[in-house]
Amino acid sequence: MLAGAGLAALALGGCDTGGGGTTGRATASVQPAAPHSTSATAPSWHKWGLRPLLAAPPPPHDKPIKLFATGTVPVITRVPTSQKVVFITIDDGLEKDPHFVEMMRDLKIPITMFLMNDVIRSDYGYFRQLQALGNHIQNHTLHHPVMSALPLTRQREEVCGDQKRLTKEYGTAPLLFRPPYGAYNHDTKTAVGACGPRAIVWWREFTQVNTIAYQLPDRKLRPGDIILVHFRGPAQLKGDPMTRMFANLLKRIQEQGFAVARLEDYIQPPAGATPRAAK
Repeated sequence: MLAGAGLAALALGGCDTGGGGTTGRATASVQPAAPHSTSATAPSWHKWGLRPLLAAPPPPHDKPIKLFATGTVPVITRVPTSQKVVFITIDDGLEKDPHFVEMMRDLKIPITMFLMNDVIRSDYGYFRQLQALGNHIQNHTLHHPVMSALPLTRQREEVCGDQKRLTKEYGTAPLLFRPPYGAYNHDTKTAVGACGPRAIVWWREFTQVNTIAYQLPDRKLRPGDIILVHFRGPAQLKGDPMTRMFANLLKRIQEQGFAVARLEDYIQPPAGATPRAAK
């Protein structure tokens, strides 16, 4: 089974909730983001045609999502928080625009990368530059299949293979997994748990060239929303570079008064454990 009634629409942007971990619920009140810019300077923002984004508040000491070393992996669709923050995740790795690295150095926006080996193997070093800025690299399979259409053995090959390669190239075993197209089933959870990641991450919105595609009809961001982006370039973006798509996303986030926080800062890994590499 695919994950929820909204999968068909959301999967168009991508390349459910499940048990096994703690995701909790946000409280009724919303805490606004801090009314000042991030550590990036105003000229850095102006360079990219932007105004300074609100700074994210300090991450909570008590992480709202707690993962465990055993048991069925949970599916995270949003982060339960009252802080007015959203999280940007970028998938695949097809486009390797050096100007995007420059943009991330200038703006210091946190991102989480879900990388697929087929498209990153031509230049693993490109993503090391983004990792060096403090960004985490997570698992997105070797070949980008529809996971729910594969038997368990093939799903394990996809997840474990990417886990092993990413761990070798980037020095840290991924904690999180995102299924291509958002498609997963019980076997996917089994494969993910066997290969090392301790949660599956879905999304609430995804980017288009100039705007955001929303899951809910009111077309609004909510505290803790996870936004899906892709490493895409002019061939996929009607001639626009990735930096323009990303700038448009930041404008939409800013218009609604949100800050961008780092997803991993809101997740507690299994106690005393480092995610293991697949054997």
